[in-house]
Order: sequence, then structure tokens, then C-alpha cells
Amino acid sequence: MSLKDKLLSSFIAFEDYLEDDSPIHDVRNKAIKQFEEQGFPSKKEEAWKYTSLKSLLKEDYSLTPQKESAVEFKDVKRYFLHEVDTYKVVFVDGVYSSFLSETTHDKLDVCLLSAALSKDKYKPVIETYFNKVAKTDSLTSLNTAFAKEGAYIFVPKHVESDKPIEIINFSTGNEAAALLQPRNLIVVGENAHVQIIERHQSLSENPVLTNSVTEIFAEKRAHCDYYKIQNDQHTASLIDHTYINQERDSICKVHTFAFGGKLTRNNLNFYQNGEHCDSVLNGVTILEDNQHVDHNTLVHHISPNCESHQDYKGIFDDKSTGVFNGKVLVEKEAQKIDAFQQNNNILISDKATINAKPQLEIFADDVKCSHGCTIGQLDEEAMFYLRSRGIGQKEARALLMYAFANNVLESVKIPELKKRVNKLIAKKIGVSVGFNL
Repeated sequence: MSLKDKLLSSFIAFEDYLEDDSPIHDVRNKAIKQFEEQGFPSKKEEAWKYTSLKSLLKEDYSLTPQKESAVEFKDVKRYFLHEVDTYKVVFVDGVYSSFLSETTHDKLDVCLLSAALSKDKYKPVIETYFNKVAKTDSLTSLNTAFAKEGAYIFVPKHVESDKPIEIINFSTGNEAAALLQPRNLIVVGENAHVQIIERHQSLSENPVLTNSVTEIFAEKRAHCDYYKIQNDQHTASLIDHTYINQERDSICKVHTFAFGGKLTRNNLNFYQNGEHCDSVLNGVTILEDNQHVDHNTLVHHISPNCESHQDYKGIFDDKSTGVFNGKVLVEKEAQKIDAFQQNNNILISDKATINAKPQLEIFADDVKCSHGCTIGQLDEEAMFYLRSRGIGQKEARALLMYAFANNVLESVKIPELKKRVNKLIAKKIGVSVGFNL
């Protein structure tokens, strides 16, 4: 039985298990029909031209956890931002872990999507926001069909979260292979402010495929900083869909730090539905071995007088493969837009590959839009300069790589997270230098 057939069969049992009066019952049924019609994406589709899922779809995935999974905090502490106090929504093999989590309903809601779907007091929010910005592509529809558990974050208007929020999904390897489908809903009210860190982490070498969907709604003058840390096992794959709807004067920033996993696909979509929106998309990718990371971004400028800034840096070694497919779409009504898109890549190995396709699609005539892409190697003159001053080859490479990615790191607003990312970069480069990387 193919994975598609297995999922379609499992959906029937999944629906029977759930309550028939679920507020998203009809949404789920419509979504599974869309997935049935479209199936899994293939390289025949332009958006998936450089990323194949064939090897992932051959696994016999467990769709629901069959065993209880116990995880001790001491064993996973390093994956948390433990240097600073945070709210935490933690899932182990797709199941909520109350032991590892710290939720709240004081001033803001940081809790479970399953609770929001089952309680009447959350019904107005669910009906207003759930599945309202997510696309109907096959993998998003698949997640919607099985949407049950994930993080639910609601920040009321004029509220600033007193500490960052962590969303962490662990996979223990209790199953020979597992398919996880977390669904997150985040609503940032008018003039509210929140910082969120998301991580998917496998704790074993058993294959795991995560098909994640996150919807973020930023109301007027809202400010949302979102950080994705992707540094997983070589047997773990992630397909991440993030959809962000912005109202006027809102600021949304997404930083994606992609340091590993077998295959990672980041679909990041911004929709600006009000004037004076500001969207920031920053990313640092450092890959080795046969790792594959695909960044697919869209900034849809619908309203005038808005800004968007994209800056993605990539460093690729061994036989790794990187993909950047970035699109800026400016509607006719979206005059006086300032949109910037930049993708710079360094190939350390002559066997590494980067496929880059920056795109501008502009229907307005009074805009300031630019894009660029570079692919090259480390600057030989800069290397010679550093080596001539007694710096070793590895250290010189590290300095140049750090300088290459540093402007992205400077925009990280959580100091403890910035230090953590710096340490991850130093570890990926494989050197120890005499300053705080």
C-alpha cells in the first residue's frame, strides 16, 4: 500500500475517533479530498523542480504513536533555550507533554490546539482564523485533514508577552518510522508583541517525516518575531509551511536557521493586507554530507506603502544541495512598495549544489523593488590576508563564514538565542576560535 493510500484509509478511522461536532469537521473533509486529488508533489511541478520526495515516501510510517513515550528533561535540556525563562509547548511523538511544558492563560493564551478546538470559549477564534490563510496545496491540505494537535497562542490586543514562547516537537524513535503533522495557530492582537521559537528534534536515528503547518495572524500594529531552529538528525526530514497574514502597521520577522536534517523544505508565505506593513525574512543555511534544504518564499504585497526585506545566506559543503525559490508579488493597487530580496551562497566543495531562482512579479508602476543572487567560493585574497597574519586555515575560513552570515545574526532580538545560534554555527564549521562565535 502506498503512503497516499495508507493516509486516505487512516483518515476514515481518524474521523470516527474524533467528535462529529468538531468546529473544523467540514474543513477536514474538504482538505482530505483536496489531498486525494493532488497527491504528493513531484519534480514535475515548478515549485518542486529541485526537491524530490521519492525517497521519503518509500518508508512505512506509523501515523499515530503506538507506545507511550517518556522523555526526561535532563536528556533534552540542551534543545531548550534554558538560559532564559520561557513559556513552552512541548510534544513528544505528536503527544502533548505536560511534564516538559509551561503554558499559561494569564493575560495571554499559550496552550494546545486540541483544547482550543474542543472548548466553546475558543470557538470564535477558531471560526475566525483557523485555516483562513493556509493554502490548499497537497501537503498543507494533508496537514489540515489530520489537524488535531499543536500549539495555540493568542495574544490579546495591547498585551506584550513577558517572555519568549518555545514550540518544540520531539520524536523519540519508538516507532521504526514516524509521520508527524503538528498544526499551530498563532494570533497576535492589535498592538500586541510576541517572540516565538520553533524547533523539531529527533532523539534517535529512526526515520521521521514532519509535515508542519503554522498560521500566524498579526493584527493592526502587532509585532511578531518568529525563529526557526533546524538542526536535526541526518535521518529526519521536515516540510514546514508557515503562512502569515498581516494587517496595517504590523511588523513580522521570521528567521530560519537551517543547519541540518536529511531533507528540509521551508514554505514561507507573507500576505500584507494593510498599509505600512513590514515583513522581514532572514535565513542562514549551513549544510554538509548529502543534506538538502529548500527555501520557498512568497511575499504578496496587496496594499500600498509597505516594505519587505529578504536576506538568505547559504554555505554548502560536501555533496549538500541548497534551493532558494523566492518570489515577491506586487499587486496593481500596491503602489509605493519597497521590496528587497537577496540570496548569497558559498560553495565550499566542488560537489555541492545550489539552485537559486529569485523572482519579482510587479503590476504596480510606482515601486522600489530589487533582487539579487550570488554563488561563489570563499574570497582567496581575504584568505591570504588572514593566513599572512598567522591565522590558521580553518580559523580563517571560520572568520570569513561568520562575517558572511553576521548581518543576519545581528537582527536576532533574543540575546540568549543569538549566542546559541553562534555556537551552532561554530560547531557546524568545526573549529574553535578566540572570540565568541
